[in-house]
Amino acid sequence: MISNPNNRVVVTGMGILCPLGLNVSATWESLIAGKSGIDYITLFDPEPLDTKFAGEVKGFEPTDYINRKDARRMDRFVQLAVAASRQAVEQARLQINLDNRDSIGVIIGSGIGGLITLSKQLRILIEQGPDKISPFLIPMMISDMASAEVSMILEAKGPNFCTTSACSSGSDAIGTAYETIRRGDTQAIIAGGSEAIITPIGIAGFNAARAISTRNSQPQLASRPFDAERDGFVISEGAAILILENLSFAQSRGAQILAEIIGYGASADAYHITQPDKDGRGAAKAMQMALDKAGVKANEIDYINAHGTSTPLNDKVETTAIKTVFGDNAYRIPISSTKSMMGHLIGGAGAVEAAICIMVIQHGIIPPTINLTHPDPECDLDYVPNVARRTKVTTALSNSFGFGGHNSVLALRQYGKE
Repeated sequence: MISNPNNRVVVTGMGILCPLGLNVSATWESLIAGKSGIDYITLFDPEPLDTKFAGEVKGFEPTDYINRKDARRMDRFVQLAVAASRQAVEQARLQINLDNRDSIGVIIGSGIGGLITLSKQLRILIEQGPDKISPFLIPMMISDMASAEVSMILEAKGPNFCTTSACSSGSDAIGTAYETIRRGDTQAIIAGGSEAIITPIGIAGFNAARAISTRNSQPQLASRPFDAERDGFVISEGAAILILENLSFAQSRGAQILAEIIGYGASADAYHITQPDKDGRGAAKAMQMALDKAGVKANEIDYINAHGTSTPLNDKVETTAIKTVFGDNAYRIPISSTKSMMGHLIGGAGAVEAAICIMVIQHGIIPPTINLTHPDPECDLDYVPNVARRTKVTTALSNSFGFGGHNSVLALRQYGKE
């Protein structure tokens, strides 16, 4: 099925807060410089844990975006989502008012939600008893509160909900927003993902699952996708938000168009709670679906932002899936994992990586996969190792795959390049 040309979907604004920067431009400069945002944890004392590092959003002040009273009643993942949404709306110059607010929605994904709040309140329950639990516990911890708070603050009254599909949550939010606009249900959607789970229970849980790196002596070298010495991903926090609009709506208000979303594919492995299908069939299906819906051939893809988590199995399986879809073309497509620099934002990962694809299309520079110093013979594609590459990119794919077998892929294109 090809996208309805009467309901083309474009991106007019972006907002990012992540371990590489507190806005889009700072993040981009760090990416093309090959800078790592991974360091030792400062949000709490990590000494008892097997992993003592993560990707924190350093220098974030919620009150730069939210009044102090409201900020105290938001979990950190919500604060980050509100901040990124405000950035995106500002860049898009989107004025939400009485005339249009019923046709502007908010869809923000989160894989886990308010784990920081839950952890703190559980400690209070144990140490002080149930009478001391905050009345804001439930609204602060539920995953849909990022979309809800953004909707209330910006007065957007269109479709409003959260997508929760583990590490695919942010991509699925954007993909769902794309489909909602394309079928004509609304004119614009504030869409993306947010996560903040750098807590003792969060780190300990992933340690127990043997999913994250324990390279404590060299945090900046810990995230090494497609490298033979990779030993797990790096937990990070952050948010990324895109403003998606019906093309005619964007044109009617004279918006600057950053890129066009042209396809979205989603599938399930139906295989294992944490491991991908070893043949990569679900990932390949999602990529092929995104291409088919976009009406794009395999040889037209100029760049892939890989899911590339730095886990032994994921990187090998993703490589296999790319070869399944692209055949011999797989070897000519530049691929990079920006998780090598910023770590894994879980529910925010797909959104920030879609935003990165847009920046790649805008600037003609592909960020590198850093720490790729010992190539894995089973991962033998062009991962743009260690140094950014200048090249023209017209059409890109953004891959996201999550625990539970979720696969989601977005296809993005330079606007005007039909």
